[in-house]
Amino acid sequence: MYDVIVIGAGAAGLMAAGTAAMSGRSVLLIEKMEKAGRKIRITGKGRCNLTNARPAEEFLEKVRVNNEFFSVAFAEFNNRATIKFFERLGVKLEIERGERVFPKSGKAWDIANALVEFCEDKGVKIVYKTQVTEITTIGDKVTGVKYLNARGFERREEASHVIVATGGVSYPSTGSTGDGYDFAYSLGHNIEPVRPSLTPLVTSHPQKEYLNGLLLKNVGVKLYIDNELRQEEFGEMGFSERGIEGAVALRVSRDAVDAIIDEKRVKLVVDLKPALDEEVLLARIEREIAEMQPSEFFSELLRKLVPKQLVVPLAKEVDFHSKTYVSKLSDAEKMRLVKILKGMVFPIVDYAPFQYAIVTAGGVCCDEVNRYTMESLKIKGLYFAGEVLDIDANTGGYNMQIAFSTGRLAGQLKK
Repeated sequence: MYDVIVIGAGAAGLMAAGTAAMSGRSVLLIEKMEKAGRKIRITGKGRCNLTNARPAEEFLEKVRVNNEFFSVAFAEFNNRATIKFFERLGVKLEIERGERVFPKSGKAWDIANALVEFCEDKGVKIVYKTQVTEITTIGDKVTGVKYLNARGFERREEASHVIVATGGVSYPSTGSTGDGYDFAYSLGHNIEPVRPSLTPLVTSHPQKEYLNGLLLKNVGVKLYIDNELRQEEFGEMGFSERGIEGAVALRVSRDAVDAIIDEKRVKLVVDLKPALDEEVLLARIEREIAEMQPSEFFSELLRKLVPKQLVVPLAKEVDFHSKTYVSKLSDAEKMRLVKILKGMVFPIVDYAPFQYAIVTAGGVCCDEVNRYTMESLKIKGLYFAGEVLDIDANTGGYNMQIAFSTGRLAGQLKK
């Protein structure tokens, strides 16, 4: 019999297991994949943005859902504590633009391996290729788990505490397939509807085929839902076969996805020249035209203003053929060009599925979890940590910190 069984060897599970073992408890960590930290190893494009160094108040503002619930776990183990934790494990870190924290090596593996070593050093027993099928209880108290071992045989293990850290359903190839929701629901917990968050957005823009691979830097993006301004962002935005992505698109995707599910009209309005107001931009266009030869084409003017891939889409938006002489551009067409550069509209009709989403929105209802311990308010000895909970945040290291903070608090097994 173990004191604690942790289900899921991701960021939250590894932190919870190692923390529980620090106090001398016997801990079994069960992972259904062949190695621990599969999702950690691919986050941040393989670099792992493990937290964000912003002050506490600013940090919590980036937690979009249930930040008040999360604030307790964050106060116990905040971003500064996370930085110190990994540095003590021998991982050198650096703070980059936007206060994002990465391993100095640029390798996400260093974070995953440090967490595994932390658990092993504290005496945690980790078993791989093992699928938990049920959390067992007597009355309203946890008694252990049933599982299928690597050879496919059903086994049972007893424990007085079980921590569910199975993740959400984003990046299912890493093992996040929603098991934790099934466990929680079977034990009487309500699950807030799950949907992708921080996910690419699919546009119906008629010239979208020209934009695949385009990366725009320093653009302003406004999210409109039913023609009402809902959110404004500034930064990078990109286009791929998955849809519109990049930091600004991902940050607005949370509200956009919910609106699409509710069958509301969604659009992104992109300011390609946020540093210039309309008057200054018009003056620049007129200056560029004055310096060009009358025989030069409209497309050559556009090349002076935007990346090459935007030339054809912009020409079509202005309704002015790219091979028309620039000298033929009327004042009305110049102003139309200004308006489009300051507000190019991308209707949003869908969103990318869970396999492309960075995190899962929704999950175990936080009203049914003790925020001071992470223990279920319905089943004694049952704890939750990480993405399985209905907590999610903006991109920038915040979601990883949610995993570390809630995992640390759950692993303390406070009464």
